[in-house]
Amino acid sequence: MIPNILSIAGSDPSGGAGIQADIKAISANGGYAMAAITALTVQNTCGVRGVQMVAPTFVADQIRALRDDIRIDAVKIGMLGTAEIIQVVADALHGLDAPIVLDPVMVAKGGDRLLEAEAVAALRALLPRATVITPNLPEAADLLGQPEVKIRAVMEAQARDLLALGPAAVLLKGGHLAGEQSPDLLADADGLTWLPGPRHATKQTHGTGCTLSSALATYLGHGLPLAKAAERAKRYVADAISQADALVVGRGHGPTHHFHALKGRP
Repeated sequence: MIPNILSIAGSDPSGGAGIQADIKAISANGGYAMAAITALTVQNTCGVRGVQMVAPTFVADQIRALRDDIRIDAVKIGMLGTAEIIQVVADALHGLDAPIVLDPVMVAKGGDRLLEAEAVAALRALLPRATVITPNLPEAADLLGQPEVKIRAVMEAQARDLLALGPAAVLLKGGHLAGEQSPDLLADADGLTWLPGPRHATKQTHGTGCTLSSALATYLGHGLPLAKAAERAKRYVADAISQADALVVGRGHGPTHHFHALKGRP
């Protein structure tokens, strides 16, 4: 059975991140992608130029319309933007029996803030609803009110601190660490599991967090256990990054190659 995966996130007109990346990643990993849009952005590979939030009631109506009609096998939550949208999303998902992957989108790769500073507390309150959260190191520091991690030992400590905030599991992404490796760390009730991976020499990394969380939600929707789903999602993203230079998209941080497994020409 093909799982139905709902992404709740903002739109990226350049196609590399947000809803557009989510739909590609879900589709590439064998899911049927659905979307509830929380924000419209003006951006390209060089940065974000503007953000228009969707009315909270309209966000909620999108989710409720889908729940009224379509089986939802997993949910990926990305950019929420405001405390009001965080609350209506929590309410609209109440009672849904499906894995929830929460990617705490807070700051864009270029440094533009995508979550209001006063909404961080509301986001923390949403964490216990998540099957797994997927912060990068700057997002983890923001959620915890701690300095950003520079070494793996402190990364382990922050993963435990994030787990204490209430999610069932944490997949802490180590892409911001220095060095030739890009390890991620899975923390759950069974302990800590490192997911090793090489760092690819490319600037085509726009939307990697969106892509990973969407792939992870899709594998959970397929019924894979969390550890296996995380391993598969990380491998998919690594392959998408390694093949990204086949694309020529923009002058800044270009997108990953979501459909790297398909032939480039008919």
